[in-house]
Amino acid sequence: MKKLNVKLSPVQIIPASFLIAIIVGALLLMLPIASATGQPTPFLTALFTATTSVCVTGLVVVDTYMHWSFVGQLIILILVQIGGLGMITVASMLMVLTRRKFSLTDRMLLQDAFNLNTNSKLLSFLVKMLKGTFLVEGIGAVLYATVFIPEFGVKKGIWSAVFNSVSAFCNAGMDVIGPNSMGNYRDNPMVMTVTMLLIILGGIGFVVWFDVMDRTKEGFKKRFSPITVFERLSEHTKLVLSFSFALLFGGMLIFLLFEYNNPDTIGNMGIGSKLVNSLFQSVTLRTAGFTTIPQDKLTLPSCLVSYILMFIGGSPIGTAGGIKTVTMFLLIMNLRSYVRHQDAKIIFNKRVSEESMRKASAVAFVGVVAIFIMSILLLLVNPVPMEDALFEIVSACGTVGLSRGLTPSLNSYGRVIVIIAMYLGRIGPISLVAFFSRSSTEANKLNYSEGIFYVG
Repeated sequence: MKKLNVKLSPVQIIPASFLIAIIVGALLLMLPIASATGQPTPFLTALFTATTSVCVTGLVVVDTYMHWSFVGQLIILILVQIGGLGMITVASMLMVLTRRKFSLTDRMLLQDAFNLNTNSKLLSFLVKMLKGTFLVEGIGAVLYATVFIPEFGVKKGIWSAVFNSVSAFCNAGMDVIGPNSMGNYRDNPMVMTVTMLLIILGGIGFVVWFDVMDRTKEGFKKRFSPITVFERLSEHTKLVLSFSFALLFGGMLIFLLFEYNNPDTIGNMGIGSKLVNSLFQSVTLRTAGFTTIPQDKLTLPSCLVSYILMFIGGSPIGTAGGIKTVTMFLLIMNLRSYVRHQDAKIIFNKRVSEESMRKASAVAFVGVVAIFIMSILLLLVNPVPMEDALFEIVSACGTVGLSRGLTPSLNSYGRVIVIIAMYLGRIGPISLVAFFSRSSTEANKLNYSEGIFYVG
């Protein structure tokens, strides 16, 4: 009998690792000790919760603060941290702690997990990333504690602060403070500011972090002006910061305009609160999932803008989901270069490779197809308004976690569809295609004559 020898490539191991984490998490959450009542949790509910935790989405079918015991919430928090950093990153962290040497395969896995183009100084990047993550989450927890301890007491206040800090940084959007998410704190400057900063820091990507810190240190030593410091940043960092700034504040202005007189959202707030909550809405749609206003009360124009922001998501090599800011900008640049009959795509005086352009197109196209198919399936099994179903699926595929109140009312089939959508959103639909794909190097060696095709 021949021995079964199955070798998975790095691009296949990463989706498989998330799937394993989800299954293990679901089995743990089914345990009686994980629920507040001491009763076993049904498998589908546990699976949904494990998926939304590992995929750092935030959609829930049962209230996190009420259904789960401390043990259950702790399991969820660990799954969120694992999902935010990635299974390969967590496994690599354990290897660093146990001083195990990294093989070439290990380095390739890390490189694919971080979506980096090179494995140069990979372990240094890993250590800096982990230190930065825990430092930022720790500072966030301390700042949250100044509000939560006076309100909930020491024990619950500390736990709520830690849970919220990890959840916000990992862009998970889950909380243990009550049924209204951040609704009770929409006028609290500390909670609102800390939450938005954690979401943004987690979503802009670790490469941007380190580049900004290195250039800032250099600027202080050599007394560069802020403009000079910005100019010395890498083209990736400048693109992420510029486009993220435009999306965040552009989204804020749009929500302020469309919701200004809506009494069900920000219509009854003062101008200061309207500005802050409009900014919070724009920030949380970048895959965070916290909310201060009911999403089912948004005007239809705001709902449409929400689809777009959730689809774009955060930036590469971070904790956010979506197709990513860089992908969206490259699509815009591709359109611009075609309209202007330009072959080269130049960003910050750097040429974008054709491989990057093809990848951006593939990621966006597969993402749109996934959302289209999942939305149709959800509408087939759950007869709900189309805007609610589309909001749910875009939120799931973008690992955002916002809902127009649909999630708890989904039937079993609807929950399975959303579970698949969340998983696809976390690993990326294009990764699932690659998971089942085989090498086509032989086909690439063939040369064909150029055909004539009429487009448009």
